[in-house]
Amino acid sequence: MNKSRLLLTIALSFMVHSAFAVLPAEIDGQPLPSLAPVLEYVTPAVVNVHTRTRVRVRASPFADDPFFRHFFNLPSVPRERVEQSLGSGVIVDAVTGHILTNNHVIDGADDIAVTLQDGREYPAELIGADRDTDLAVIRIEADDLTGLPLSADERLRVGDCVVAVGNPFGLGQTVTSGIVSALGRSGLRGLEYQNFIQTDASINPGNSGGALIDLAGRLVGINTAIFTPSGGNVGIGFAIPASTAQYVMAQLIRFGEVRRGSFGVEVQDLDGRLREALELSVTSGVVITRLERDSPADKAGLRVGDVILAIDDRAVRNVQALRNIEGLLAIGNEVSVRHLRDGREREARVRMSENLDARISGVRLDQRLDGLMLVQIQRRRGAGGVAIEDVRRNSSTWRAGLRPGDLIVAMNQQSLTDLRQMRQQFPLDEDEPLMLEILRRGVAYRVMLEP
Repeated sequence: MNKSRLLLTIALSFMVHSAFAVLPAEIDGQPLPSLAPVLEYVTPAVVNVHTRTRVRVRASPFADDPFFRHFFNLPSVPRERVEQSLGSGVIVDAVTGHILTNNHVIDGADDIAVTLQDGREYPAELIGADRDTDLAVIRIEADDLTGLPLSADERLRVGDCVVAVGNPFGLGQTVTSGIVSALGRSGLRGLEYQNFIQTDASINPGNSGGALIDLAGRLVGINTAIFTPSGGNVGIGFAIPASTAQYVMAQLIRFGEVRRGSFGVEVQDLDGRLREALELSVTSGVVITRLERDSPADKAGLRVGDVILAIDDRAVRNVQALRNIEGLLAIGNEVSVRHLRDGREREARVRMSENLDARISGVRLDQRLDGLMLVQIQRRRGAGGVAIEDVRRNSSTWRAGLRPGDLIVAMNQQSLTDLRQMRQQFPLDEDEPLMLEILRRGVAYRVMLEP
């Protein structure tokens, strides 16, 4: 059988209608193509991830009042309920036991466990998570694991056949098939960096974190979401490309977080009115509206009003495209930025650097701030402070009572106006106290962090 006929047969086997009750075992003396050999290689690397989260339950809105508790003889120990969730993961390194999954599968969990295809179950350690790409890395200690390395050669094309492997609804491993419907998709809510593979392979609840493979068994993506206006599968699923997952995983394993470079610019889409006002012939790009002083873009000679067209020959069609490229460029990388100025195309060489005055993990300032992600807020009417964007559950700062959304307005009784000022107060001596004053819903609290 020639190659084209074999490919046609494979495609037909994916789309065969139920009316064809029996398929022939052979065609022209050749066995009917089957995915079984590929799946025998892949499925041992796809695992079930299950989590438990203890959630405090308030019996009454007055339960936090000590006088109310005393009068009605209410227990001071808060009641809790345990929430459980299921998802999938992929063992990407059999030697180290590293597993890729989605951040939303393990987010906020107190306990994470992994069940292998052969039924073995192990507790898992959270290595790091990245909400901006919905990826997380966990690790188990086990022997005789099967790994499925990421394939980041970017050869995937629209129309390629793909297979989604996961554990929907906790029923056990499930395989669904389809094609690549589109590449470079964005527009999902809640994620900062979006460059998804769209597929019509069914991705159901519990498939999150599972494997998207091609017909050669290569791991080309991590299943992450389904578009479902009605709550059921409508043939639109999304997976994180292997190239993105590989970069994020390396950062999480090395640092426990993703350290991202920044151009140091604020931009807006080039719409019709701007094109007309600037007398531009190009139809897509982003206009620089603000440039941070001494930022990489500033040092490279870019100016407010420049129109960014491409970065390293990758088209920048809108703000989201720029954010996607920027968020996955390693610190220290030098990139070519093609831009328009005064009607002429120019090129600037920009070396990526980290903007620690905009966002930084607390542990990089002091071990006592481990678990915090700190971000700069936009100052209003002279007021300032540093916002706590995230607090890792069960970290020392979580146990001290700090929560996402808290605003740090003072440290060791010195007012804070911005993140740069806070950074300049470190390092502290080992025996020097660390007391934070925070605002939460307009109420001031003081939190002492012990060494």
